[in-house]
Amino acid sequence: MSDELKILFIGDIVGKPGRKVLSYLMPGLTEKYKPDLVIVNVENIAGGFGITVKTYRELEDLADVFTSGNHVWDKKETLENIDGMQKLLRPSNIHPSLPGRRYKILKVKGIRVLVTNLLGRVFMEPVDDPFRTIDSLLQEVEAEVRIVDFHAEATSEKEAMGWYLNGRVTAVIGTHTHVQTADERILSKGTAYITDVGMTGSLDGIIGFKKEEVIEKIVYGIPKKLEPCKENLHLNGVFIKCDLEGKAHSIKRIDEVMKD
Repeated sequence: MSDELKILFIGDIVGKPGRKVLSYLMPGLTEKYKPDLVIVNVENIAGGFGITVKTYRELEDLADVFTSGNHVWDKKETLENIDGMQKLLRPSNIHPSLPGRRYKILKVKGIRVLVTNLLGRVFMEPVDDPFRTIDSLLQEVEAEVRIVDFHAEATSEKEAMGWYLNGRVTAVIGTHTHVQTADERILSKGTAYITDVGMTGSLDGIIGFKKEEVIEKIVYGIPKKLEPCKENLHLNGVFIKCDLEGKAHSIKRIDEVMKD
């Protein structure tokens, strides 16, 4: 048995184009990286906003854990069916009475792996304190490897979480802003960090949506239903290696292009 764990984390899947590129590229990524664990953020898989049972089932076999974010309840059926979506997490720091799983524990290579999901509060809708929430969760749950998807808007809040959890978790992976940052690194006490892992969808749009519609909405302030863009499809992610005690040794950015 190898003395390291290999983790593949794929950034926010945006609508049908994102689902298409994930399905197309995942076999090659699995062959290339041979991950022990695959995590995918899916909060935008249904038309770019939220999750449906159908879109969840479409991707269900492609990953071990699905994380989410502030759009997790955009589709009413998610609230009604999330308990049946065994791989899907909802953010840990939303109201405790809401359904869904706050975290998952998986047994990989004989060790326990914790995967959890948090929402930021800066420039976001009000939620419980993510820092106190993760403190409580880490006291509550025992695991050698701990992966945190921090779904947040502000770079400063994401960096604060990275340093706050430095040495206490294996990885803090930023999601939500859809633009992959170039600051991946191993922090001083062995935590892998990136401010934003990026998205899986179109780079010819604006954060995955048709640019004309987004520009019109911003320039004129008129409410507009946004649709995912279909051109120039990319898959963004990170590949992390850690030891079996949970200390990260490397983090690599991934940017794969779907060729016609």
